Amino acid sequence: MSALNPRPDTIYALSSAPGRAGVAVIRVSGPCAQVSLSALRAGRAVPQPRRAVLTDFTDPASGAILDKGLALWFPAPHSFTGEDVAELHVHGGRAVLAAIFGALSSMPGLRPAEPGEFTRRAFDHGRLDLTEVEGLADLIAAETEAQRRQALRQMEGGLSELVESWRRQVIALLAQVEAGLDFPDEDDAADLIFPAQAVGALRDSMAAYLKSGTTRGQLIRQGARVVLLGPPNVGKSSLLNALSRKEAAIVSPVPGTTRDAIEVPLDLGGYPVILTDTAGLRAEGDAIEQEGMRRALDHADRADLVLRLMDPLAPEAPLTAGNGLIVVTKRDIGPPDPPLHGPHVHYVSAVTGAGLDDLTSAIVAHIKQAAETGLAQESPVLTRHRHRLALQDAIEGLTRSLSAPAAELAAEDLRLSARALERLIGRIDVEDILDAVFREFCIGK
Repeated sequence: MSALNPRPDTIYALSSAPGRAGVAVIRVSGPCAQVSLSALRAGRAVPQPRRAVLTDFTDPASGAILDKGLALWFPAPHSFTGEDVAELHVHGGRAVLAAIFGALSSMPGLRPAEPGEFTRRAFDHGRLDLTEVEGLADLIAAETEAQRRQALRQMEGGLSELVESWRRQVIALLAQVEAGLDFPDEDDAADLIFPAQAVGALRDSMAAYLKSGTTRGQLIRQGARVVLLGPPNVGKSSLLNALSRKEAAIVSPVPGTTRDAIEVPLDLGGYPVILTDTAGLRAEGDAIEQEGMRRALDHADRADLVLRLMDPLAPEAPLTAGNGLIVVTKRDIGPPDPPLHGPHVHYVSAVTGAGLDDLTSAIVAHIKQAAETGLAQESPVLTRHRHRLALQDAIEGLTRSLSAPAAELAAEDLRLSARALERLIGRIDVEDILDAVFREFCIGK
């Protein structure tokens, strides 16, 4: 944790969205927050803590009324940042904000906040750990219901609690090993042996979580990759446009119109999805089209779900879904007797919309099953690459301790495992990543 400045600057910023609005929220945090709020209220005392008071906000220099709004006071340490915090709820016009910011800037000890500085101060004062900070960033950026639930769970400390429980178990195991090293002649210590079974069980549990937690975290935070694959003119671009409800891809009867991947982000059933249209697969084609087909297969290999499209009149259609679903297109002009049947087969028409709801439900069900495999629905997940690296380091420390040739080396491996878990939640060795984490925030948060 970074050293705290005993007398930091008092910072202020707009904490609501910029632009003209009915209400805007200005946050002030630091040792001069109380003085500045009192000055804006023409010298009157700050309100009772956590009580909104209707007040005139005035210019301390001229006494002119700038706006009428609500004032709130949050004394330290019971505030978001852990410092004294004042909030001004004012009208969201640009002239109003400019006038109040002008008044704040004229007060000694106050300066505009930098991006993420309020949250950084909350971290420095122990109000949030690093995973909770990241959860807050994800919550602000959440665009789907699944992302909101996942981010809120992390912001409320779900991942922190899990990691802390692992850390306590590692520390307890380390204490057993060190007891034998520190007191080798004691009768109780002589009876202690390396707790290999407990270390192995903890290692296996953490490894299983690393696998399942990574899958769910990536699917929900980054979006499930759903790829449309099939021959030219089978209706991939039409289906992409129908599912996304916009003209995202060019539709043409000319084979080879799509030569590169076209990605469209969607919200399907509350889950984020990256739907990808690809080049049509066929034997012939020029060099550019051949490269497009290579990229299409590469996207399919990396997809979470592949929709294998086929023309109902094409005899060369795939007979198995593989890692996805078979989608028979052109239902509006296809034969009356469907050639394929099964739970993974869907008949759709991008023209009439027939079958699209059932196909969407099948896609959502597949993503939901993949996202929740091995985890309860509300279990915390690993949402960042650094989470996975730190947990992998902790697992490797436990693994090394199991084969260490001496008790001293086993103890050191357990100690390194505990430090990796502490690094995950930001207790130690985090200065090199703090700037990157807080840079994700906008000014005012």
